Amino acid sequence: MSHKKVAILVSGGGSNMVSLVASMTGDHPARPCLVLSNDAEAGGLKKAAAAGIAIAAVDHRPFDGDRAAFEAELVKPILEAGADIVCLAGFMRVLTAGFVSQFEGRMLNIHPSLLPKYKGLHTHARALEAGDVAHGCTVHEVTPRLDDGPILGQARVPVLENDTPDALAARVLVQEHLLYPAVLRRFAAGDKTPVQLG
Repeated sequence: MSHKKVAILVSGGGSNMVSLVASMTGDHPARPCLVLSNDAEAGGLKKAAAAGIAIAAVDHRPFDGDRAAFEAELVKPILEAGADIVCLAGFMRVLTAGFVSQFEGRMLNIHPSLLPKYKGLHTHARALEAGDVAHGCTVHEVTPRLDDGPILGQARVPVLENDTPDALAARVLVQEHLLYPAVLRRFAAGDKTPVQLG
């Protein structure tokens, strides 16, 4: 069977990337073809290289806020790798509609909240401030609107008494590492039925 090729974009340590890569073996319908970062020093690139995956970096800083120019360079290694699916895994640059539209229907992102709650940053602190009893993470298709797009999976964790943002984030991260591979496997097989964990 011919495998779908997956490009994974990271900005930091790439823990979600590692769990995605580890899952893409055996009868999985996809294989990693590229790990790409906006930071050449990102820990995720070192982990990907150690796993034998092609890596690339496009530093956003020299573009001085010119997003279109940055994205014109960012897209090149993805196209060269022939990626069928693009997974954002802790990629911390907001992508423009022009970039996203090139991969419409085949770009995924993981976000640390139960969307549509808490788009953007500081999701764990915001869930605690709101007094939520449940929190979690969401995998969704990427559309030009930030943290929007059809939901492909969610994992829930209970909010505990005396929780801190860090403690909550750590429990959510465990679920992220289960949810994202489960969604990718289903998505790569052509099934967009949402995955529910927890």
